[in-house]
Amino acid sequence: MKLFTLLVLTISFLSFSEHAHAQTRDELIKAGKYLSEASDCAGCHFAANRPDFAGGQPFALPIGTLYSTNITPDPTYGIGNYTEQDFSNAVRKGIRKDGSSLYPAMPFPSYARLTDQDIHALYTYFHYGVAAAHIAPLKNKISWPLSMRWPLYFWRTFFSSSPEKAQKATFQNFSDPELQRGAYLVEGPGHCGACHTPRSFTMAEKALTYSDGKKYLSGGESIDGWTPPSLRQDNRTGLGRWSEQDIVTFLKTGRNSHGETFGAMTPAIVHGTQYLTNADLHAIAKYLKSLSPVDKNETPWTYDVKVTKKLHTADLSPRGAQIYINRCAACHRTDGAGYPDVFPPLAGNPVVMVADPASLVHIIQSGATLPSMKTAPSAITMPSFASQLSDQDIADVTTFIRQSWGNNAKAISAKTVSKLKKDMPPINMADGHVPLN
Repeated sequence: MKLFTLLVLTISFLSFSEHAHAQTRDELIKAGKYLSEASDCAGCHFAANRPDFAGGQPFALPIGTLYSTNITPDPTYGIGNYTEQDFSNAVRKGIRKDGSSLYPAMPFPSYARLTDQDIHALYTYFHYGVAAAHIAPLKNKISWPLSMRWPLYFWRTFFSSSPEKAQKATFQNFSDPELQRGAYLVEGPGHCGACHTPRSFTMAEKALTYSDGKKYLSGGESIDGWTPPSLRQDNRTGLGRWSEQDIVTFLKTGRNSHGETFGAMTPAIVHGTQYLTNADLHAIAKYLKSLSPVDKNETPWTYDVKVTKKLHTADLSPRGAQIYINRCAACHRTDGAGYPDVFPPLAGNPVVMVADPASLVHIIQSGATLPSMKTAPSAITMPSFASQLSDQDIADVTTFIRQSWGNNAKAISAKTVSKLKKDMPPINMADGHVPLN
């Protein structure tokens, strides 16, 4: 009888242990999924007509075209044979399972900040929460000798830190737990600097953290035809006039009273930030609000009514004014204020006033679509005007927008528009990537 009782208790304990283990794994999968969204893994490792995380997204780099890899748990083409240490080495150090280096299109200098706990959750998610896709990765189109990976060892040595040093660099700057969390999300999984920080001729980011000075998040290089603006507190060309709630709203819905997402930022919100908790979004916003402006002497933007009065009295003498009235004013209004959360304002819009006019020109040429979001279900499309306006027309209306209502950006020429046309995003792809299934 005692033996029978002991056997029953043993079986019950084993069943309980298995159930507890299953619960723990489920929790890790949930945490890992959340971290993958915070890290925008889908933004790179997703391509139309391919399964989730099967890769195939092209990246046009100065050295050639690079395709994102398959990170599903398929043992042949994905990461199914990666141990957790292999996974950590790839994500945080840029080292593949075979020991060769990853191209720094993978933002491992930022991911080096990921904690061991978060790496464990991500590993669990990608091995047990993602369906395996038996699909071979596309071959990179990079010519020899740039296709050789061994020189990347030296790149990693010079431009990336160990996880221990990277985490210390991020966590040492703030005692406020909310600011620490915001710094971690922005500098680590969010890898915001990969787009919004300028790069040197070596393709390394000029700054990786708050500690590295005002270059960090001061505006990046063109990506697929779009120029990432500054995320610092510059009044005209950054987030100086955005409140903490403005930033939260933008990251959750892709829109706010100051503007709307476009280009490479769109998939980052579609696949990522819209799913973050309000607490994490506020931590991110609070951290961004702590970044000092690049130029403290910049003249603050104030609304100038002169152009509005001219348009209201049918004075279309400013160059580009007639095109604006015919093509733009119905949505963006004669006062440049737009209809916030639907059609973005052009008056005081940081994207309009940045030195590089590429984003504004490309939106006019290619159009853009703001997709439906979880908490903002309406999709909004800006049509392409490439077939309706000449290069001179686009130059005129762009200059008009950049110099009206208090905006103070430089005029641009038809030659500049013609040059930008060579890099304009495909008209039907201007809205970014297709959302995940």
